[in-house]
Amino acid sequence: MPVITLTTEWKPDDFYWGIIKGKLCTLSPGTIIIDNANCIPVFNISHASFVIRNTYNNYPKGSVHIICVHSEGSEGRDHLIVKAKEHYFIGTDNGIFNLILNAEPDEVVKISYKGINDEFDLFSRAAADLISGKKPAELGKVLKDFTEKVPLRATIDKDVITGSIIFIDSYGNAISNITREVFYRVFENRQYLVLIQSNKNFTDHISIKYSDEPVGELLARFNLLDLLEISINGGNVAELLSLSIGSVVRVDLANKKSSADKLF
Repeated sequence: MPVITLTTEWKPDDFYWGIIKGKLCTLSPGTIIIDNANCIPVFNISHASFVIRNTYNNYPKGSVHIICVHSEGSEGRDHLIVKAKEHYFIGTDNGIFNLILNAEPDEVVKISYKGINDEFDLFSRAAADLISGKKPAELGKVLKDFTEKVPLRATIDKDVITGSIIFIDSYGNAISNITREVFYRVFENRQYLVLIQSNKNFTDHISIKYSDEPVGELLARFNLLDLLEISINGGNVAELLSLSIGSVVRVDLANKKSSADKLF
């Protein structure tokens, strides 16, 4: 059974929840409404897109995902329905859809209801209509595309992978944009150093579990998203090493002089 999910920048006690959930319950009674994520950093579509990209596919096909992050509409920033991969996404044309999907959508529609401009009304009505079986094209004007933002990817140069921290989770683990596939494409059966932010902070191997290392030890592992994650067993690596979004992660050959002296 398809559901409606909400990903927002609102605090749990904000009155916006009551407005949109009340509208959804009125317009689509009986539909399950799920808080996918809240307290997304305000206006931070990169953070929101990471969360949605890595969660939406766990919901039933046909589900509707409402995105209330940097969602005010304006000229050139329409409110859209995007259909892709058998799911529907409702939000604002601010570049987030491309960051979520990183692929061509099946359909893009500018939401249009006569006499309704408020985004809560637009999002709620569109979600309810989609759940009821209406097609996106029935709910507005079909468009050819949407605004695109280029996702930040790790780079490879002369046996060096340079990536960056793109997400810090609730435990302070720092997740990079270096994928398992890219890592082993370059360093399969080779000795390497994984360096984080400074050449003083490094590990020379990949751990499987946090507990593989002594408490307080820096480690690198591939998480359930197959992304290289920097952690400290029993500690908050983001706080201890002053890491933030954009902090640099490098993987270099262990026997290169630069890995000891000149990486950062």
